[in-house]
Amino acid sequence: EGVAEEWISTHATEFFEKRQLILGICLRKDKALIGCIGLTLKPEFENAELGYWIGEEFWSNGYMTEAASALVKYAFDTLKLHKIFATIFSGNRASGRVLEKIGMVEEGHLREHVRHWGEYKDLYLYGIVNPEAHK
Repeated sequence: EGVAEEWISTHATEFFEKRQLILGICLRKDKALIGCIGLTLKPEFENAELGYWIGEEFWSNGYMTEAASALVKYAFDTLKLHKIFATIFSGNRASGRVLEKIGMVEEGHLREHVRHWGEYKDLYLYGIVNPEAHK
């Protein structure tokens, strides 16, 4: 009780302090919240880590690909970041496909990198460099 409200209450401060940008993902038809997407900003490196979640009943509809694509465009065009990166658990190929659809490429494999629900899990690292960076 209250955990979601507490988490949401931090978003404006995190954004204005240039640490995070967290946005809700809502359906166009009725504005129902179906997930969240965000960037953990690293201004000193001109990059950010992309993270997201979406309700299981909304998987495989293209919502996350649309949201991730828009956020990466915003990060490059408006925030002028050089690179966006993301990690996925080894078993989460659907999330890897989202990242590939928005132009990210797999850059690395981190063996037993995190402990998640009592089990060590591998992560795969994906990234995309701002296409304007080399023009």
